[in-house]
Amino acid sequence: MRQVFFLVGVIAFLSPLCAQTSAPSASPSLEQRVADLEAYVNNSARGADAGSPVTSNVAGPGPGHNAWMMTCAALVLFMTLPGLALFYGGLVRAKNVLSVLAQCLGIAGLVTILWWVAGYSLVFSRGSPFIGGLNFAFLHGVNARPKNDYSYWVSQNVFAMYQLMFAIITPALVIGAVAERMKFAAVLVFVGVWMFAVYFPIAHMVWGIDGWMNGVWNASAKITAIDFAGGTVVHMTSGWSALVLCILLGHRLGFIK
Repeated sequence: MRQVFFLVGVIAFLSPLCAQTSAPSASPSLEQRVADLEAYVNNSARGADAGSPVTSNVAGPGPGHNAWMMTCAALVLFMTLPGLALFYGGLVRAKNVLSVLAQCLGIAGLVTILWWVAGYSLVFSRGSPFIGGLNFAFLHGVNARPKNDYSYWVSQNVFAMYQLMFAIITPALVIGAVAERMKFAAVLVFVGVWMFAVYFPIAHMVWGIDGWMNGVWNASAKITAIDFAGGTVVHMTSGWSALVLCILLGHRLGFIK
């Protein structure tokens, strides 16, 4: 009986090895390797994504693309914290420096939560020409695989993190217009409403795959805008909003009598 159990154990141990060695995976051809290399260098579609008969041998993201995107995300974050916070802190009176720093930090935390809940989905999910859907709400399905709507080699979670940095700095730019004019709680309430009313719709219209003004990817866009540096989404939205707030709130007390 012991011999029988021993033989059964040996067979159970060797059977997976035999199955693996009996069907070795075919190595990629030179044509596949060259096609993958060209797609990687050019950040273009690979294999079946481009409708090519040459299937891709690389299915995951590109490490070089991800590394550079994460570096850029860190640099944009540094523009807000501590860059913008210290810059605005130097423009106000000493007693309000900590207030401005707290507002920038609070905005970063609030926008991060909103981005996780629905912001990323409303901007970069397919929906209407004016606002995205909720397919990626709570970052559902946002994983390490690239999303071909925006990049063939950058992981979608890295892309979402990079775009979050712009969502953070945009309302932070408005803080310069409300310095010494609004309380901390009022600033957070304003930013929460402003993100849904202004930033998310404008960002989707300009950057979304089916956006109303996306002149890069949307062939049926009504306004063919090309905005890579955020001139419309970041600077125009924050600038015009800051101007409106300045008009509504008036001058800073203690400076103009």
